[in-house]
Amino acid sequence: MSQTVDATSMTPVRWTERAQEIIRNYGIHIALVVLIIVSALLSPQFLSSRNISNMLLQAAPLGIVVIGQVLVILVRGLDLSVASVMATAAVVATSFNGQDSDALVVFAVAMAIGLATGWVNGLLITKRNVSPFLATLATMIVLQGMRFAYTQGAPSGNVPPFYRILGSQTFYGVPYNLLMLIVLAAVFSIVLHRTTFGRRIYITGGNPVAARLVGINADRVTIACYVISGGLAALAGLILSGFVGIVDNWVGRGFELDSIVAAVMGGVALSGGRGSIVGGLVGAAILVVVFNAVLMIGFPIQFQIIIKGLVIVVAAAFYVRRVQ
Repeated sequence: MSQTVDATSMTPVRWTERAQEIIRNYGIHIALVVLIIVSALLSPQFLSSRNISNMLLQAAPLGIVVIGQVLVILVRGLDLSVASVMATAAVVATSFNGQDSDALVVFAVAMAIGLATGWVNGLLITKRNVSPFLATLATMIVLQGMRFAYTQGAPSGNVPPFYRILGSQTFYGVPYNLLMLIVLAAVFSIVLHRTTFGRRIYITGGNPVAARLVGINADRVTIACYVISGGLAALAGLILSGFVGIVDNWVGRGFELDSIVAAVMGGVALSGGRGSIVGGLVGAAILVVVFNAVLMIGFPIQFQIIIKGLVIVVAAAFYVRRVQ
């Protein structure tokens, strides 16, 4: 009889443990669903097809940057240069004749800038032992200065129609840039979880010393992650320039913080070695929903800045709880 009582008394404990496990594993997904429901209740227009399409168009460039940021954070880094890479790529997009014949040249130049920036970031961090914060901050400022010197503070020109289509048009109601995000997310998720390179990323981020002891070139893995981040940021800049249509020197401003916050909210550990691209993208979706809901409800746009600060605080607190 005592065994029956013990089993019965353990049932609430098991339920509590199960609930905690669900929250740990799916808390960010539950939070996204709750946010969507609350936003829809507060603003009936939130779930309109037009607003949903608009959110998806806005989410894709951020999501692409988040993929690169997740890879960098997994190896114990961060990339503050992504927004500057995006703006530089956008300026490049308007530096030619604005015709589709220039689309490939624009892509090549923008990607070269993004990949080179990531390579420099990786070298500074791995070979010169510069902290990721300072290294990527430095390249951000250098790119910003070069951009202003090139444009004289007033960029002009037209984005090739090809990028306008990628950034603002849809395919049977689904934005082209969202399709690109889905493909990139699938590819890099497979890379992370099904390839040797992905395992090396997790091992390098989890314990760089152990990675070297088992023969992994941790520096090469880290540099590769920064190069990928730079390339994805350049691609996101081209797509965002197509969405905005008007390019200035601040295209993508704030994406560096938004991408980091999205990754952390999605369960990517700042200490490295733990997290996933899907989690980071869910975090990005939460940011997009929150910012859109603020406008749909009718709050002044300045509330976005306040909300962003609160989201950062919540994300930081959530991260601290996960690592304790």
